[in-house]
Amino acid sequence: MSAAYLKGTNIYLRPPAASDAEAYHRLINDPEARRLTGSHKLYSTSQLADYLSAKAGDASSVLLLIASRETGAVVGDVALQQIDRFNRSASIRVAVHAEERGKGYGTEAMKLMLEYGFGIANLHRIELNVYTFNEQAIRLYEKLGFHREGVQRDYLYYDHAYHDSILMSLLEDEYRALHRSRL
Repeated sequence: MSAAYLKGTNIYLRPPAASDAEAYHRLINDPEARRLTGSHKLYSTSQLADYLSAKAGDASSVLLLIASRETGAVVGDVALQQIDRFNRSASIRVAVHAEERGKGYGTEAMKLMLEYGFGIANLHRIELNVYTFNEQAIRLYEKLGFHREGVQRDYLYYDHAYHDSILMSLLEDEYRALHRSRL
């Protein structure tokens, strides 16, 4: 296990390094991951190495790689972004390699990052956007306690069609009430 930052049962979260660019390239350019996140642009390994290096000094976000506790292999990433220290808010996102989906890694990573966000980072509100075609993610977010706030109609143009985006959020008191036994 290398540089574990947050530890879960099956995974740990760790900061990325420039040497993770190849594994990150596989995740970011995976066709299904790109569809689920609405990403249109493809990135080279060198662009991603620069991006990962720059993230170390970025105070407006926390990007952590999801690694298997069993093998140490990178299976995805999770991030708190657009951190607003004055309003104690941020957005969150998660992505898991296609071959690793359905194993609970995304759920565990989200729980660890929410614990970090509402605990260590002292946030009050964490939001996310999810496309309506990503029903598995919507169920996960609702299970974690996120509430639907609204729909952004025709927000994403992908595969020659428009798709709506659902804005969801979770407040610290809702999180603490739902996860009281863990705190």
